[in-house]
Amino acid sequence: MGVEVTAARLAEVTLPDFGPLGAAPEIPAASYATRLVALRSRAAEHGFDRLVVYADREHSANLSFLTGFDPRFEEALLVVAPDSEPAILVGNECYGTAGAAPLPMRRHRFQDFSLPSQPRDRSRPLAEILADEGVRAGSRVGLVGWKSYATPQTIDAPAYIVDELRRLVGPDGEVENATDLLIGAADGLRVINDADQIAFLEHAACRTSNGIRGLLAGLQPGMTEREAVRLLDWDGTPLTCHLMLTAGPRASFGLLSPGDRVIERGDRLTVAFGIWGALNCRAGFVVEDASELPSAIGDYVERLVGPYFEAVAEWYGAMRIGQTGGALQAIIDRRLGDPFFGIFLNPGHQIHLDEWVNSPISPGSTIELRSGMAFQVDIIPATGTDYFTTNIEDGIALADAALRGELAARYPAAWTRIEARRAFMRERLGIDLHPDVLPFSNVPAYLPPFLLRPDRAMTVLA
Repeated sequence: MGVEVTAARLAEVTLPDFGPLGAAPEIPAASYATRLVALRSRAAEHGFDRLVVYADREHSANLSFLTGFDPRFEEALLVVAPDSEPAILVGNECYGTAGAAPLPMRRHRFQDFSLPSQPRDRSRPLAEILADEGVRAGSRVGLVGWKSYATPQTIDAPAYIVDELRRLVGPDGEVENATDLLIGAADGLRVINDADQIAFLEHAACRTSNGIRGLLAGLQPGMTEREAVRLLDWDGTPLTCHLMLTAGPRASFGLLSPGDRVIERGDRLTVAFGIWGALNCRAGFVVEDASELPSAIGDYVERLVGPYFEAVAEWYGAMRIGQTGGALQAIIDRRLGDPFFGIFLNPGHQIHLDEWVNSPISPGSTIELRSGMAFQVDIIPATGTDYFTTNIEDGIALADAALRGELAARYPAAWTRIEARRAFMRERLGIDLHPDVLPFSNVPAYLPPFLLRPDRAMTVLA
């Protein structure tokens, strides 16, 4: 299964309607209790007496996955014991919302999590709360932050929390980074998704990719960047990152947000739109064809976009359950290893509520991809030249026959969209996906290099 990738070319390609969206699926309340059981089992396997999960506004995905609650304005701390109801430490403004979480939790008002100068007169000291939750001399505590590091003693929670935990457990106890229990690239709890979570991710990807599709259809010179970004049709759903849209010289920096600059014909442009569960990105030139480019980069498609699309097509064709991350990396190294392309990040990574969870795709990686993993196709050239860049960023998931059957039965509209995308990629773009691969984007691998002609996109069909 897969495609023998031939030379990519630019062709007229019509994006079909992949089906109505409907209401967003919700994670069943019972799933949070199931996740807690799985987390406790892993904690026991690793010999932890207590798990402590830290979250703040920017890094709330682990806590939200476990409880359905994410802190707004403030930080939060979840304490998980082998049994009994977990405890949540929250500040003044999150105390109420934590009580409405789908996972029942005992609440502690810990006002040092509150904003500066807010009242601090109604909470007990951190040491006292943690001691009451079973953190004591000799305890082995796993602390879940945002990232894992080379040594388990490196922890990215605030020092005053880590210091207090280490003081409580004393010289006979341990406080270790336990983030891999949730985000380990091979089997973290958050990298293996069930049917409900996959349906959630697919729906999110519909919304972000529909936004990119609307931008491609409506972009015109003379718009300001702020006017163009409205074409994404963001509806207030929580973002995974700031909206990114820049044109002209600033576009080379990639990550910047829109301003009042007027978009001009001939500009380079990049855009990325990410909400919980999805992100889509495209980049190119605000022109209709190569004749509008500077003569020095008149071969933009031949030099950069074509080889890039061929590499992405082969990467897609090789994606399947049981494939190793190293094999996917090798495809990109072989095809885009020339320093001109400037590929330096992992060519693909796992996605969830946060845009980048982890990645099994790296040189020599022996991690085998599993059913339930969701990925961001995220292969980014950074030429650092006048050729600028090109980019396809879309979401996919892997699902074995049983998971595909469950998804089709319980979420038939999502399954219809997935099948329609697979057919489009095969019949119009020449990318034949393994049955394991579920494309989520409504611009699936759709790459128009000249943004004023969104009807002309790359294909590897002869």
